[in-house]
Amino acid sequence: MSGPRLLGLCGSLRAESLNRKLMLEAARAFDGEFAEASLRLPLFDEDLEAQGIPAEVAALAAAVAGAEAVLFACPEYNKAPPGAVKNALDWLSRLKPNPLRGKPVAIVTAADGRAGGERSQMILRWMLVPHRVEPLAWPEVLVARAGTEFDAEGRLKSERYRAQLAELMGRLRDACR
Repeated sequence: MSGPRLLGLCGSLRAESLNRKLMLEAARAFDGEFAEASLRLPLFDEDLEAQGIPAEVAALAAAVAGAEAVLFACPEYNKAPPGAVKNALDWLSRLKPNPLRGKPVAIVTAADGRAGGERSQMILRWMLVPHRVEPLAWPEVLVARAGTEFDAEGRLKSERYRAQLAELMGRLRDACR
């Protein structure tokens, strides 16, 4: 497949997470090269940083630097993004140059609640400000009651959500130009 390189960052560490399913749907809609980077990183610690950037962090930074666009698939844990996302952003903020700076970014969320992870998405937007990233503001892809929105193959069932995702990924692909 040719086209822009998209890097997916899933805030849920579970292999079968709803947000991972949504991220993979988004990657199909993006219609470019896709890779996922792991957010299984050591907790940010200045003492650890003083010993050198951990290999897992260096791998994440290289993946972000090599991508033309970044997609966050971010669940909502206790009304906010999960710690894995915050930890990754803390590590990336320490790198010079910051590999996220200026990258086109999109955020999607899937949650079992009725708001689809709206709080998490808004807080993540604030968390990206120090990275000098302006995530695409619309359309918001907030998959509510996500446990019922995917079929057995992990594909979105709702035409409405598929259309929103296609529009967002089209805008992200265009932002790569």
